[in-house]
Amino acid sequence: MTKIRLLVLLATFLFVGSIGTLVFLYARGFRFNQKTGKVSQNGILVIKSHPDGAQVFINGELKTGTNATVPLAPNTYDVSVRKDGYITWEKRLLIEKEVVIEATAHLFKMAPSLSAVTFSGALNPVSSPDKTKIAYVALPIAENRGGEGLWLIETINLPLGFARDPKRLTDGDLSQSSIIWSPNSKEILLTTTKGTYLLDAATFTPQSQRINVSTQREEILKTWQVNTEKRLQAQIKKLPEELKDTLNRKARAVVFSPDEDMVLYTASGSANIPENLIKPIPGSSSQKQERSIEDGRTYVYDIKEDRNFYITTGDILLDGWLNYQEAINQLSDVNTATRSLAWYPSSRHLILAEETNITIMDYDATNKQTVYSGSYVAPHIYPTLSMDRLLILTNLGADSASPNLYSLGIK
Repeated sequence: MTKIRLLVLLATFLFVGSIGTLVFLYARGFRFNQKTGKVSQNGILVIKSHPDGAQVFINGELKTGTNATVPLAPNTYDVSVRKDGYITWEKRLLIEKEVVIEATAHLFKMAPSLSAVTFSGALNPVSSPDKTKIAYVALPIAENRGGEGLWLIETINLPLGFARDPKRLTDGDLSQSSIIWSPNSKEILLTTTKGTYLLDAATFTPQSQRINVSTQREEILKTWQVNTEKRLQAQIKKLPEELKDTLNRKARAVVFSPDEDMVLYTASGSANIPENLIKPIPGSSSQKQERSIEDGRTYVYDIKEDRNFYITTGDILLDGWLNYQEAINQLSDVNTATRSLAWYPSSRHLILAEETNITIMDYDATNKQTVYSGSYVAPHIYPTLSMDRLLILTNLGADSASPNLYSLGIK
């Protein structure tokens, strides 16, 4: 009886051990190949989509649906994610043995929806640095009688919609004015033909109570510039020394992604970013990178994976870049660029605004998807904290009409 119990115990240990070994080998990518009759070591592709429930094609063949884990023999694969009503996501991925590659496909509608946010015109809209508010001027026109002045809308309620109505910050004819946000998004420096005024972004200040701070304008902007530079240096501090030096000396504009794992920047001179600034990470991006940067080109540096990607060339506004010194020198916040780049809330995508087109691309400049093609005031697109929509400034092609802010539903 004792021998039987011992045999049962040993058999149990062997069974559990065998199952554990098989699970371990399976997790490391070992699979039985029915064609060759051999066990081979694969890589793992973890593919997700937003929204999920999409089809996954690998080298043109339907393999599974999202979200899924797919074992693949080491090789390079063309992966596409498709869902009815959405633009197809496509990417070439390198699969290596024992390596898990993760890919998340953000799918955008083929036919985005448009809904008006303002109705009586929106002049010179300016997004706050924290992306939760947009300030704009309402003109003294017949359609807006008694409603002229500086207005503010809060975008933080997206995607459920604008639960809060636009609120007025001050009244009066502000058709010849400029708006500059403070770095903390709590104040607005309003410059008109009659003077400069510092307004609280949370309360209404009638024009009769506005205090002219024209003599303090430069001092206010210098203080804001110092605060902005301190925050930027705190962000740059965590980067490798060689990259810190490059960004401080060879970049004219620098914007970190919302999660601060990526850096979007435009080079102001040529430089080389050394290889292997950090230890290579398994499963890192296999997309082409450029570590030799050139003046006038815009790049994204991936802090976690130490990879640098070329995005575009030419005059372009980096949304989120604050340079109050330019406002001091020009006495204006007006930027003449007709193209802009902004971070999408995912921190893994960029929004490129050009005349007649708005494109969302992966941070490595692959998988470019045109989410809007039509008339709008370029480059006036405004990312929000929601991934479901953007705000754009457009008159929908009616040249005689004042442009308004519209919500563009892309998910």
